[in-house]
Amino acid sequence: MIDFLISRLISAMLVIVGVVCLVFLLIHLIPGDPVDVMLGESAQLVDRESLRRALGLDQPLSIQLIQYLSGVLRLDLGYSLHSERSVVSLLAERIPATLQLAFAAMLCAFLIALPMGILAAFKRGGVWDWGAMSFSALGISIPNFWLGPILILLFSLWLGWTPVSGRQSVSSLVLPAVTLGTGFAAILARMIRSSLLEVLGEDYVRTARAKGLDEPRVMWRHAMRNAWLPVVTLIGLQMGALLGGAVVTEVVFDWPGIGSLMIDAIHKRDYPVVQGCVLFVSLTYVLINTLTDIVYGLVDPRIQHGGGV
Repeated sequence: MIDFLISRLISAMLVIVGVVCLVFLLIHLIPGDPVDVMLGESAQLVDRESLRRALGLDQPLSIQLIQYLSGVLRLDLGYSLHSERSVVSLLAERIPATLQLAFAAMLCAFLIALPMGILAAFKRGGVWDWGAMSFSALGISIPNFWLGPILILLFSLWLGWTPVSGRQSVSSLVLPAVTLGTGFAAILARMIRSSLLEVLGEDYVRTARAKGLDEPRVMWRHAMRNAWLPVVTLIGLQMGALLGGAVVTEVVFDWPGIGSLMIDAIHKRDYPVVQGCVLFVSLTYVLINTLTDIVYGLVDPRIQHGGGV
């Protein structure tokens, strides 16, 4: 188990270093000059060069990369080019809102997908199965930028049940969580159904039924226990995807999270803030996938014995 953990941690560290370098290079290679955005194209050349030196943008890209890596190690991501506040403080203000939305979306997805997937597996070929698969197809097909406005029109403007946007109360969280969690619920329901159908055909399940065990006990003690393995992997992958998908949802609902901060920084060519937002999402994705690998290894010891592959 120790060797398995060490191998996963080393892999995660290598990926993190690659992600940090890639994020820096991609941000600096996109068109646009933040100095022109801040001062305007009519600014004097002397003023632009002075600001560029003050921001460190006059140095070679390799030097800027080394300075950025050094800052990341010290948890110093620089300062916003517009607000002149530290990027770490800006992220600290927005991270709680993004995590709240992501976990609420995850909870919403579980409440929808778990009973739907189980019923679809045990009622295979029936109305429940048809309904669950139809919901899965729709949930995967409908994009967040379309579903969000439709929910706002229906529940906020027409019925008046929830706020249109913002983060004023718990009711403000309902529509963004449903919008973000619907796609995950569709994928999760299909995976639960598929895993259960595969497990329900195994010999040990038939043996349990032959011994006279009732269906709930067969499902929870025998079927679900083994069907969780691929579901755990999917949850880990989709949790990282939820943070990425939250960008669109936060913009639609004006949710004060990392996504809306990043979009605003992109419009202003605020390189340090964009780098900080992308870095946070990327590192969170890597961390969640590493934890998923470790949990998967604990649930299925055969992975540890296979050399951590």
